[in-house]
Amino acid sequence: MPTVDDVLEQIGEFGWFQKQAFLLLCLISIALAPIYVGIVFLGFTPDHRCQSPGVAQLSQRCGWSLAEELNYTVPGLGAADETFLHQCMQYDVDWNQTSLDCVDPLSSLAANRSHLPLSPCQHGWVYDMPGSSIVTEFDLVCGEAWKVDLFQSCVNLGFFLGSLGVGYIADRFGRKLCLLVTTLITALSGVLTAVAPDYTSMLLFRLLQGTVSKGSWVSGYTLITEFVGSGYRRTAAILYQMAFTVGLVGLSGVAYAIRDWRWLQLAVSLPIFLFLLYYWCVPESPRWLLSQKRATQAVRTMEHIAQKNGKLPPADLKMLSVEEDGSEKLNPSFADLFRTPNLRKHTLILMYLWFSCAVLYQGLIMHVGATGGNLYLDFLYSALVEFPAAFIILGTIDRVGRIYPMALSNLVAGAACLIMIFIPHELHWLNITLACLGRMGATIVLQMICLVNAELYPTFIRKSKTKENTIYLQVQTGKSVGI
Repeated sequence: MPTVDDVLEQIGEFGWFQKQAFLLLCLISIALAPIYVGIVFLGFTPDHRCQSPGVAQLSQRCGWSLAEELNYTVPGLGAADETFLHQCMQYDVDWNQTSLDCVDPLSSLAANRSHLPLSPCQHGWVYDMPGSSIVTEFDLVCGEAWKVDLFQSCVNLGFFLGSLGVGYIADRFGRKLCLLVTTLITALSGVLTAVAPDYTSMLLFRLLQGTVSKGSWVSGYTLITEFVGSGYRRTAAILYQMAFTVGLVGLSGVAYAIRDWRWLQLAVSLPIFLFLLYYWCVPESPRWLLSQKRATQAVRTMEHIAQKNGKLPPADLKMLSVEEDGSEKLNPSFADLFRTPNLRKHTLILMYLWFSCAVLYQGLIMHVGATGGNLYLDFLYSALVEFPAAFIILGTIDRVGRIYPMALSNLVAGAACLIMIFIPHELHWLNITLACLGRMGATIVLQMICLVNAELYPTFIRKSKTKENTIYLQVQTGKSVGI
């Protein structure tokens, strides 16, 4: 009885059908990028200072320039170690009193400005940026700055919650149905986030989007790897992950063109509705159909693939069967990951690598928004280094193996981030260069882990291990990370 892989060898392991399906499904990976790291632009915190109506009136009466107004009225301005003062505090002064003159108005109140009382901002903030972000709209600065981290944490918490149920849904109801349902909810929750009237509702919609969006990505990943033949499966998986990098590059351009966070959120959410067209463009996985004893539909799908690839289906296609061995009949569980000394060793090492590199990866992405340079160019440069990372993997895994590239990439990532501690903030170009090196190393390790995970474990617990890696990643990214 022929298996799916046997049939694919005859009708095309990566023919026209697989190429078309691959390009379509890669759009899902591209669309995940704004959801995962869009906080860099949606939650950008610009330089800010307290707003005071009295200061504005005095400035207008005296005819001050902006530089003069800041110099006379903002505490701690220009001192690198007093950022909190000029961003979150104001002089406790009645700026409407007539005794204030236009030349150093505070000199009449105290000989030294440092002796003047300070108070927190009471009338909001003035932000030095074009457009808007969730920070500027909801005043998420100073004592409320933690709410930006909570906004990102909701996405990561959603990834964790979604990982608990998406695997079951995909196995129980099919990869295609799981893909369509999660895609619809992802698009709807993205639009609702863009039109949310207040911070609380925006947070809830963001949590919902995180819960389903990773499920959409995983469903697309599963479909494409089950459509291609075994000889192309590894390459297709790596390139599918590279599509996420394409999404990062595209996000920097879209964010540069659209500076208002609500319109930016709409711009990256509305196109996701188009993925519902996959109902007509992408068939269900024949491997899943066979596992559900729906052999007739699986045969029709394989005939469709053969037709698209311009091949004749084999004569014994109707005897198609699912690949099965003794181990597949076992019930995998979390305990199987630690059942033997070797499995325990592999599990602990891979979990540690996954944890450390995922924290590092997200931290370096967040870091580009705090370097003081051009946010859009910095984000673009750091995203571009992920392309050579994927090509390095493709060029080394068959020639050098897995251990040496993983070890060297870990060393590069760790060394780059360690050196960054000692680099002055003024050397912006060097900080960005080191961040890019660290991110490339982390990217290689994360993609390598997916390959090693599938090769080290027995078949019957491989799915369990993949799920646990995903869950572990979502747990450790439950809060925003900064470098």
